[in-house]
Amino acid sequence: MLLSILDPNKIYTYADYYKWDFEQRVELIKGKIFEMTPAPSPFHQEITMDISFAIKSFLKDKGCQIYFAPFDVRLPKKTANDEEIYTVLQPDICVICDLTKVDKKGCLGAPDIIVEVLSPGNSAKEMKSKYAVYEEAGVLEYWVVSPQNQLVFQYQLVNGKFHAEPIRAIGDAITSVVLPGFTLELAELFKNAPLED
Repeated sequence: MLLSILDPNKIYTYADYYKWDFEQRVELIKGKIFEMTPAPSPFHQEITMDISFAIKSFLKDKGCQIYFAPFDVRLPKKTANDEEIYTVLQPDICVICDLTKVDKKGCLGAPDIIVEVLSPGNSAKEMKSKYAVYEEAGVLEYWVVSPQNQLVFQYQLVNGKFHAEPIRAIGDAITSVVLPGFTLELAELFKNAPLED
């Protein structure tokens, strides 16, 4: 099935999305199709795996679970009916502590933590839209990792709005309100960063 056969001006739902069989991965943000970037670079994958491993190790016997893309996160506005869900995303990493949200299709509702690792192909529009839907859905923590700049941007949900934490750089550590006691040093995370040309 070719993505080009879809009408880019139409509003789609999860019911539509679930029937598609494209070679490329797509996400829905408020009913609009966003084509995901091509396969991530090896460094992007390393960063994603290192964060996943650190969180997975920390979560042992703590009741929360970690999932990573491709893993559908459906963010309903009113009902859990597939025909009325207009946002379906595949975050690089998500942590879910209310495991009743996990079903055979992925996650229904807001994960506690979402981590997005930026690629050169991530558009500003896409990232701005994701920030808005994650905030609106009630994601408690949103981390944006920039491998190119070796920075981590963290947002905590406070009274329904994201509050920006200080930007984390080499010499700092990622910590978490949702996961008290979790620490990941950025110097360790970015140690294999490729040299710039």
